[in-house]
Amino acid sequence: MALVHDFLIDLRGAERVFSELCRMWPEAEIFTPIYDARGTDGRFEGRTIHTSFLQRLRPTARTFRSLLPLYPSAIESFDFSGYDLVLSSSSAWAHAVLVDEGTTHVCYCHNPFRYAWNDRTQTLARQRNPITRAILRAAFHRWRQWDWIAAQRTDRYIANSRTTQGRIRTYFGREASIIHPPVETDRFTPGAVGDHYAVVSELMAHKRIDVAVEAFNQLGRPLTVVGDGPELRHLRRTAGQSITFTGRLDDHGVAQVMQQARALVISSVEEFGLTAVEAQAAGRPVIALGVGGALETVRDGVTGRLWTGTAAELAAAVREFDDASIDPRACVENAASFDTQTFRAKLRAELDRALTGAARAPEPSRRPLATTRLIRRAARNGGQ
Repeated sequence: MALVHDFLIDLRGAERVFSELCRMWPEAEIFTPIYDARGTDGRFEGRTIHTSFLQRLRPTARTFRSLLPLYPSAIESFDFSGYDLVLSSSSAWAHAVLVDEGTTHVCYCHNPFRYAWNDRTQTLARQRNPITRAILRAAFHRWRQWDWIAAQRTDRYIANSRTTQGRIRTYFGREASIIHPPVETDRFTPGAVGDHYAVVSELMAHKRIDVAVEAFNQLGRPLTVVGDGPELRHLRRTAGQSITFTGRLDDHGVAQVMQQARALVISSVEEFGLTAVEAQAAGRPVIALGVGGALETVRDGVTGRLWTGTAAELAAAVREFDDASIDPRACVENAASFDTQTFRAKLRAELDRALTGAARAPEPSRRPLATTRLIRRAARNGGQ
């Protein structure tokens, strides 16, 4: 068995899920185009890890996106000869691995590559330089073609939520079962509650942290923002005095911020949203944008509040929400339905069904393109 992930250079939600896969199969070898032991807090040390030719460039969490055009070749360069089962964990390109006809490939999909699919229009709109915008538009067009073809080779898809399931059907024309991600609920316990609200997120444009910042500027209430990313500098410039940025924290630090928060605030469309479940495991409610994964993880009026609209609507939702009326036990009980044991049992059952040959991709679609055959041949001859 082999385990595949898009990249292992930091610890976000997808990497935490992949870490659980590695715990489930401790002997499985890991394949990923780039790897940084320090950025992933040593979670994968001691494992056999195969990287691609991109590893020589030593990309970091700040620079790896500049290598975007090279990732299709990198993921197709891996040789899975002799493997019975390949399980990929994909939010971008890991689902595009090439396997032999006798190998079963199952993809646990966090989301199709958002910048080429569901976030394409917004990504292009954020580009002020028309030349950059034109280059990206062409690149996304080619990526969509490659991505669709790759999706036809995958034997079986598992989606992390109804939102992702719908996108797999719309973009790839494939059906997927749903298994919600595992949440390390035992990392969190209810504790004394403070005055602040919390945001725990990667600071990317699509996370819409600027909406939360604007709302809390209007409210003047304390907001603690945990995370790092390209939007940090901009957010700091626009934030008022009641908003604090902690940067990236370790697991203990995140747990402390969550259990002491009046509520966790989510202002983006999450495919699933691990942090929403983590906050509830700490006994704290969630004030979340009422679309996407929040509809599956937050019980409106019981474990939190769902809202829609602009920063003004978020400010109104916070102002009107009485966090003291939420029973922490209800939050903890809801979070327990997403624990690791539930995930493990469902995933093993799904893999058993896949290995029996159910719902395999049609054989003609599993034949690699001529260009990918050349890439594989180069890898076998020492190109990796």
